[in-house]
Amino acid sequence: MALVSEFLKQLTLTHTGGKEPTFPTVRPVGDFDPSRDAVRIDNAIKTKGVDEQTIIDILTRRSYEQRSQIAFEYEKIARKDMATALKGALSGSVESVMLGLMKSPAQYDASELKGSMKGLGTDEETLIEIVCSRSTQELAEIKLAYRESKYYYLMFKKELEKDVAGDTSGDFAKLLMALVQTKREEPSNVVDYDKIDHDARALYEAGVKRKGTDVVTWIAIMSERSVPHLQKVFDRYKSYSPYDIKESIRKEVKGDLEKSFLTLVECFENRQLYFASRLSEAMKSKGAKEKVVTRIIVSRCEVDLMKIRSEFKRQNGKSLYHTISDHTKGDYQKALLSLVGGDD
Repeated sequence: MALVSEFLKQLTLTHTGGKEPTFPTVRPVGDFDPSRDAVRIDNAIKTKGVDEQTIIDILTRRSYEQRSQIAFEYEKIARKDMATALKGALSGSVESVMLGLMKSPAQYDASELKGSMKGLGTDEETLIEIVCSRSTQELAEIKLAYRESKYYYLMFKKELEKDVAGDTSGDFAKLLMALVQTKREEPSNVVDYDKIDHDARALYEAGVKRKGTDVVTWIAIMSERSVPHLQKVFDRYKSYSPYDIKESIRKEVKGDLEKSFLTLVECFENRQLYFASRLSEAMKSKGAKEKVVTRIIVSRCEVDLMKIRSEFKRQNGKSLYHTISDHTKGDYQKALLSLVGGDD
């Protein structure tokens, strides 16, 4: 059954040009009129006190391509950039959501990565979440957004690899650099059992079996092998090691390197469950950890938020919609709930 499932998955990838299928909560709206939406947003911004509800209703219910068309029409009407106008009209968390929606998923991730490496100190948590959870295709698009878009080049000046290398160090830097270089193999319909066994044994011999850890070997295997191959490697690994791969990581490495390897493994196993767990953790305290919640909802709403919703409900016994309602308020809450798209 597992082989049939894997074959169907690969067949789907082939027919979608190698891209993973998406499960968005935000889709293109029918009967779309960018000029009408642009006029409504212009009026909402000019209204005394700002009509936040209209802005939320429009921007959270249009795809990125549609929002781009609205922005183009808005500039013709208002003679100013729409993102700049929104920044002047809104504030706080809802401003962060709306400005995030004005970027493509790749541009948004690129801006979040740049923000995590800006100024004194590095936000390793954000770095790990984005670099270790994105697919090879997504990382390639993030690198392009970081480097090739005129706006982003003028803003960032550097390539992603150079910034990562400059803001991190040691084995943690080596792992992140290996991932952003996007050398991961494409999934294959042919299962190479000898290679699976070789990699499982190599992970064991580079870690649990010896004194100290051969991190270079771990990085090479984790950053270069395809995800379906690694899933089989981790299963085979149990026949060599008394610990599973997650337990081995916890025993062998610490700090940011440990968090990075664990994030990779969790995403290889079930990426949407990883994001659901991050959201759950961010909303455990009385007040939501808004930066994390905003980033995941905005970056995944046109990718796989529908599946993240399902995993969240399965994991917590409570819907993501209901949990956000309990931990947020005001316009920020309205924007997030609209992007989440429904109560499971």
